[in-house]
Formats: sequence, C-alpha cells, structure tokens
Amino acid sequence: MTWTHETVFPFTAPLTTGHETTHDVYVGGDGPPIMIMQELPGIGPETLELAQRLNASGFRIYLPHLFGTFGETETGKNFARLFCVRREFNIFARGKQSPVAGWMRALAREIKTREDSAGVGVIGMCLTGSFALTLMAEDAVLGGVASQPALPILGGDRLHMSKQDIGEASLGMAAKGPGLAMRFAEDKMSPERLMQSLENAFGGLLQTAEFPGKGHSLLTLDFHDPAYQRVDAYFKARFDMT
Repeated sequence: MTWTHETVFPFTAPLTTGHETTHDVYVGGDGPPIMIMQELPGIGPETLELAQRLNASGFRIYLPHLFGTFGETETGKNFARLFCVRREFNIFARGKQSPVAGWMRALAREIKTREDSAGVGVIGMCLTGSFALTLMAEDAVLGGVASQPALPILGGDRLHMSKQDIGEASLGMAAKGPGLAMRFAEDKMSPERLMQSLENAFGGLLQTAEFPGKGHSLLTLDFHDPAYQRVDAYFKARFDMT
C-alpha cells in the first residue's frame, strides 16, 4: 500500500544516554498532528493503512522510521535488527525506559513547533506502547495511546518505565486528561499482568480497554475496528474536534 506522505525529513536528537541518533520522519495529511511510533513488525502496509485512516479522519500524521524496511512487514528480521540498535532499545529493561524515549520526546516538541499546534497526539504500539504514556509528561503532548504495550520482555509485572517516568507522566495526565491503554483480552505478548501494573501505577489517570480475541496488533496486523474507533474518538476529544 502506498501512503500519500508529502515530505520526509531527518531528525536528530539525543537519546536519554546523551548520544545522538537520527531517523527519518514521514509526514502526511492535514489536521491536528499525531505521531505514530512503529511496532516490532515495522512500518508495513498495515501501519500505512492506519496512517491513511487517521488522515481521512482529519489528522496529520508524523511517522518516524526507527528500523526495518519502510513499507514492509518484517517481524523476524526486525527482532534481529533490535540487537543492532540496542543503543536505542533495551527490550528487557525493567524499571526504566529504552534510551530512544528521549529522542521521541524531542520529536514531539519539534512537531508542536513545526505545526504551531496546541499539542501532539501520540500512539505507541507493542515495543513502543509504554512510551506513549510517559510522553504525556511533555508539555507538547496532549494525549497518548498505548496499544498492546509489550515491554519489558520477560518482565513479569514490572514496567518499562521508572518511578520518575510514572510520576512525571501522572502530572501530565492530571493536567491534560487521561492516557489510554488497550489490548486484546487473550494477548500473551501484552499480558493482563502488565495492564494491571499500568493501572496500579496510574490509577484513575489511565483509561484501559480490553477487546475480545487472541490477536496482538489492535490497530494494524490484527486490525480491530472497535479499538480504532476508541482511538479516533480519544484524539478527537483531546483536540476538541467533536
């Protein structure tokens, strides 16, 4: 599938470790900006279709390309590639986020400046899921959706965020409105215990939703329309489009 993006630009910013990294960012559509952070299978046709759906619903999409082949779904290859970009991603980290979270926060600020907008919406999926919630600590971010958050791998009930991350994001949610976390009810890669840990960490500041099924990627490979509609309504409310 071809996503009609109007531009692509390289964006350089520091990781939380202080090292700089650069990734291309694709942009398309008109309306309030939403940043989609890719999941493990990469930016394949299913993710591009999500971008198109949001474009059609009135949103401008920023799509950073973090790893993999743009336009292709490559789950196995991308899992191997994660070890090549381990400076940016630590998929086993407990009690802290991957260093790329710092780059994402900087990109959210850049998008707000470029668009001169009230703020930015953020969607994280799978290995980027929890970043969408902690990004709500940023003044630039109006709302965050964690779709099937899956990190840390083999983490038990531990979260891929620190107590400081949770505290700062909680302040952001209290000021701007709740974050949203979603999963399929029988998803073993985004387990129930992880969702429960998110609920315990954020309490009433976090909305959660479980949808029936054994799939994983609610918004892409295992597209579930009720989940998409929940996300669409969430951002329209946050941007006062309803």
